[in-house]
Amino acid sequence: MEFFDKLGKKATEAYKITADKTGKIAKETKLKLKMSGLRTQVDDLYEEIGKKVYEEHLREDEEAKGNIKEELEQLCTKIDVISDEIEDLLSQCLELRDKKQCKNCYVEMDKEYKYCPNCGAKQEDVTEQDESYENVSLFEENESQENNKEEEKTEEQEENKNLEKTVKVESNVEDSDESEEKNNNNNDDIETY
Repeated sequence: MEFFDKLGKKATEAYKITADKTGKIAKETKLKLKMSGLRTQVDDLYEEIGKKVYEEHLREDEEAKGNIKEELEQLCTKIDVISDEIEDLLSQCLELRDKKQCKNCYVEMDKEYKYCPNCGAKQEDVTEQDESYENVSLFEENESQENNKEEEKTEEQEENKNLEKTVKVESNVEDSDESEEKNNNNNDDIETY
């Protein structure tokens, strides 16, 4: 019986591993198909840019040339947006395969490599990136604390000013009350004479 239990456990583990790998392969394939479609769009945009440039070459009217420049600018912006999307999809594919890309020669390599096997360029270490993010977040946290302290000081100063005004107003009211009383007493004294 023990043999069949072990066999069942191993079969279950093998199934899980196979399903995980198959899922990753399916995701990677979808990403690659999407990248292929985006690259086709970029190629079409390049072709359209080429046609516009040639049309500009043939035209002699300066006003028409200005319109083409605006169109070229729009097409180039579209290419930039699509290229950013392709880069994002590529990084997702690399992540699925536990790989990274050399910043210098764009060769794929394992994440653990500190130097590119193709060009020898030093690679950014993941822990170095994490430390730099931690340093930035600590800096931002300290800066926000300082800003909060400054705001608290400003609020305290405003409260003190308001309190001083209130005290002055109250003292003025008391002074006016006292002067009224004196006036009333003087009036009473005058009336009694």
